[in-house]
Amino acid sequence: MYQFVGKKCSFLLCLGISIIIVSFIYFKTRIPTDLKPLQSSDCRNFSNECRPILNGLETAVQWYRRDCHVENYILKDNRTCSELIRDLHFITRPLSQEEEDYPLAFIMTIHKDLEMFVRTLRAIYMPQNVYCIHIDAKAPLEYKQDVRGLVSCYENIFLSSQSETVTYGGYSRLQADLNCMKDLIRSNVGWKKVVNLCGQDFPIKSNLELVQHMQSKEWRDKNLTPGVKQPAHIRSRTEFQHQEIVGSHVIQKGEKKKPPPDNLQIYFGTAYYALTRAFVDFVLKSPIALNLLKWSRDTYSPDEHYWVTLNHLKGAPGSRVDGGWEGNIRAIKWSDQEGTAHQGCKGHYVRDICVYGMGDIEWIINNNNMFANKFESNAYPEALDCLEQWHRSKVLNQAKIPFQPSWVLAITEKLSTSDDFNSTTVT
Repeated sequence: MYQFVGKKCSFLLCLGISIIIVSFIYFKTRIPTDLKPLQSSDCRNFSNECRPILNGLETAVQWYRRDCHVENYILKDNRTCSELIRDLHFITRPLSQEEEDYPLAFIMTIHKDLEMFVRTLRAIYMPQNVYCIHIDAKAPLEYKQDVRGLVSCYENIFLSSQSETVTYGGYSRLQADLNCMKDLIRSNVGWKKVVNLCGQDFPIKSNLELVQHMQSKEWRDKNLTPGVKQPAHIRSRTEFQHQEIVGSHVIQKGEKKKPPPDNLQIYFGTAYYALTRAFVDFVLKSPIALNLLKWSRDTYSPDEHYWVTLNHLKGAPGSRVDGGWEGNIRAIKWSDQEGTAHQGCKGHYVRDICVYGMGDIEWIINNNNMFANKFESNAYPEALDCLEQWHRSKVLNQAKIPFQPSWVLAITEKLSTSDDFNSTTVT
């Protein structure tokens, strides 16, 4: 009897050891050695709250990525560019012919939060696109060096040739976009439309969905600049002269301004856009556009009237003379829209705009906008984690080519296209 029990125990012990060995071999072949996840002590765990929101794409259980200390990773590890691109999970090939045939240009205006910048850039990055990064002139030197170091690894990402000291609500914010537009017009990439972003934006649509949205019947060869005729309660922005206190704030002066040039009707709208290349060329060269730009120098927040006013101008390339708030540019929770457009901010408000928390993610995902604003990587990191994983899962599920293991952000419980993995090392 004891002999039988002994043999049984030996058998179970042997079986257990065999299972461990087979499991080790299996996972070692499934996960590239250089992409093993960090220990939980090195990086925050993926939030369990995110799992129901993923809707069956891929349910993350642990991150590969090093974003929880991306600043140290970029600066201190002295990685080669190929290692940096691989380990930060940048996508290195066009994912479909449709996207390759319709390259986009992006303008990113940033001044802080390196992790947020890297994660947004990674989410929108495709090798066929082109990216102009404007770093606020007043940003810390170390921050500028960090961004410059990352950007130097990519042929299709560059820093703006001229940097502005950006003031909230000031003309400098508009000038920063124009500086990048001048650089992008000279780019060898044949981009079709340019999209502008700030450092606290994150995409909702994939690159493929952006391309499809911009090529849709409604928006093909049209600019997306939502806005309406200037409401009475904000006319003081353009009726009175304003002075920009460089790098600080904008004050209203007592003097009234002259009427807009060329008898233009002033519109009010979002500072965000998606503009055709022909329209950008018009903005940079047209006397009407240049006159409006000069007149706008002493207005408040001119980027909220400049683009949309020109886009309602008959004869401007891609204009929508009768356009309104259409376009689905940004998902934003404004504090004065609680109870109507949304049911409150689950994070906190800054300048009446919600900094998103975990409870806002489902609302964002169900929103049909291109991007969401705004996020802070340190305020509610689990919210950004969740949206980033959902977005990358969607991007890879839409891919028309086999994707590389380094493009995956996290180890997952299931990978619907895992059998299609291309094990080629990123170079």
